[in-house]
Amino acid sequence: MDDIGQRCPPSPHPFSMCKSEAAAFGYPCEDHKVTTEDGYILSLKRIPHGRFDTNSTNNTRQPVLLFHGLMVDGVSWLLGTPKQSLGFLLADGGFDVWFANTRGTNTSRNHTSLSPKDPAYWNWTWDEIAAYDLPSVLELVYNHTGGQKVHYIGHSLGTLIILAAFSEHKVLHLVRSAVLLCPIAYLSRTKSKLTRLAAEIFLAEAFHFLGYHEFNPVGPVAHEILIQVCGNPEIDCYDLFSAVAGPDCCLNTSTTCAFLQHAPQSTSIKNLVHLSQMVRHQGIRRYDYGNAKDNMKHYNQPRPPLYNLSSIPTHVPMFLTHGGQDFLGDVPDTRHLLRTLVRSHDSDNIEVLYVPDYAHADFVIGFNAPQLVYAPMVDFFQRH
Repeated sequence: MDDIGQRCPPSPHPFSMCKSEAAAFGYPCEDHKVTTEDGYILSLKRIPHGRFDTNSTNNTRQPVLLFHGLMVDGVSWLLGTPKQSLGFLLADGGFDVWFANTRGTNTSRNHTSLSPKDPAYWNWTWDEIAAYDLPSVLELVYNHTGGQKVHYIGHSLGTLIILAAFSEHKVLHLVRSAVLLCPIAYLSRTKSKLTRLAAEIFLAEAFHFLGYHEFNPVGPVAHEILIQVCGNPEIDCYDLFSAVAGPDCCLNTSTTCAFLQHAPQSTSIKNLVHLSQMVRHQGIRRYDYGNAKDNMKHYNQPRPPLYNLSSIPTHVPMFLTHGGQDFLGDVPDTRHLLRTLVRSHDSDNIEVLYVPDYAHADFVIGFNAPQLVYAPMVDFFQRH
């Protein structure tokens, strides 16, 4: 981040999803709040209709919820122009568009009793996002739109949480269909040498042990972590974006600058520990507390429970798309996931789109994503 100023012009305004992005292009934008069962106060943004639709009270619009990935927030869906950004395209395409922002991100840092300065505030992983954040925001959208089931779009970590929820037969009554961009489930064969090294040397665990709780990707903890991994001659830290997520083919400079200046968001160190466990071990389990005694206390069994993805109901309409250059949703791990899902799923209710040149970020901010990914995705929505 130190040399962004050399490559990107300074941002002309404080970044706000509604004020600086939606309103700047002429879109209506609303801010909603919802409190999770465990006390986190989350912000949702809503673009209820497109720029040129004056009938803002039209209740026939199908609701869509966009759920972002790790260490970003809902702004990531609006970083390009109206002809590039998925959030704008859906609004202009006749949908009622909602944007989730998970706990710990800039607009969702409030809690009923805790402050982000409290270690207990950061005592969560994606287990809790799946168990609390996801149903809370889905229920708000469902109730606010007259009980309409919601089209769900997740990217990266946003796909893992919906898969986990579906595997336990949760939120099914709220979801009309699910789109998984760069589906993340199995991580044991990730192509990212940086991610693998960090997991193998238990780097997140070390910082957790030292008493760190918040991980800000542009903060001092991230700086110390990079010092640890970038000393390895096999790790190319010149382009961290590609080292972690793969070499994106189709990003333009302005969108990349907007992402680097505004998108990086905090997560918990404990969440990174959980993801590291997934890199080291096959299967998808709840957070491992490291010993049988603590696992028994939390789960009443010595090992964390598995999320059994083969138990996902076969009638749920699902659209999955992945890229050949993605280091996180890498091809071998994604094919393992697809074999698990496609083998028994109703053929009319599942579609898979493979984009050979795409890496992780191309699916959200790629300049040609509207043609390659979003158009077939909207066709899928219209059939379901």
